[in-house]
Amino acid sequence: MNIQKTFTVALFWVISFSSIAQSPQEIQQVVEQAYQEFKDVQEGKNADYIKELAKVDSSIFGIVMVDTQGNIYSAGDNFSQVSIQSVSKAFVLSHVLNESGHVVIKEKVGANATGFPFNSIIAMEINRESGINSMVNAGAIATTSLVNGANADEKWNAIVKKLSEFAGRPLEVDEPVYISEAGDNQRNVAQAQLLKAYDKIYFDADQSVDIYTRQCALSVHARDLATMAATLASGGINPITKKRVVSTEAVSYTLPVMATAGLYENSGKWLYQTGLPGKSGVGGALIAVVPGKFGIAVVSPPLDEAGNSVKGQLAINYIVEKLKLNPYLVEK
Repeated sequence: MNIQKTFTVALFWVISFSSIAQSPQEIQQVVEQAYQEFKDVQEGKNADYIKELAKVDSSIFGIVMVDTQGNIYSAGDNFSQVSIQSVSKAFVLSHVLNESGHVVIKEKVGANATGFPFNSIIAMEINRESGINSMVNAGAIATTSLVNGANADEKWNAIVKKLSEFAGRPLEVDEPVYISEAGDNQRNVAQAQLLKAYDKIYFDADQSVDIYTRQCALSVHARDLATMAATLASGGINPITKKRVVSTEAVSYTLPVMATAGLYENSGKWLYQTGLPGKSGVGGALIAVVPGKFGIAVVSPPLDEAGNSVKGQLAINYIVEKLKLNPYLVEK
């Protein structure tokens, strides 16, 4: 059944993109046009509930696309680092799926969209029977608690190793961000305790929150993020290092969860506009995955009210439209 499903998904994407044949020059031109179109946008503001994020240079704006052959297309600031924040959720989910299989996530976490903000406690109450979602905080903490390891150090080492493999280089924690976030994450602590009360967390609650907080503080730039997204687009093979990071099956279950809640309460609007699985982080990162084709990443810290990068959404929407990357757009 799983082999048949994987083959069917792969065939769908091959058929969907067989008619798309932009040249490298055309792709690079569209990326540069997106940068020029939106570089002066002043809307949004940095996240400030994590004090260190308020200090990040709000003028950072970089766009990178990496295709499944490892070609890189970029414009703007590709190497200024920000904390990965909630974008990490997609890759930790993929790691757990790779380790333990999709049934574990279905039964122990859930995959339904919440329709609520990323840190909503109401969403936990409403969805306590049907499960929550790995792309919002409560579900992400539960997912992190499922990472294999006998203790917190083993779990953390597994996470940083796997996310580094996705990025193609060793990732490190931004310690000031981690300290700031750990000192002001009472809401996440409360959610972990609720998960414990519901028997929905699978390791020590406080330690799970700490591991989750550390993973969110990993420092990345736009090229890292595009490479990570392209690894998902490639079915789990990093197109730069050529190393298999996770299985094709793990990817096939990661992308639908991203599509349901990757941009929180605006996920439906995002999917309506782009047709693509995406994931945002309050550090200003936003990724989109074009299966079988591209990983796209934008770093721009000013956020909208839902916690999604303003320029990131504008730039990716522009690129998707210009390059006709929406998989639901079938032209004959």
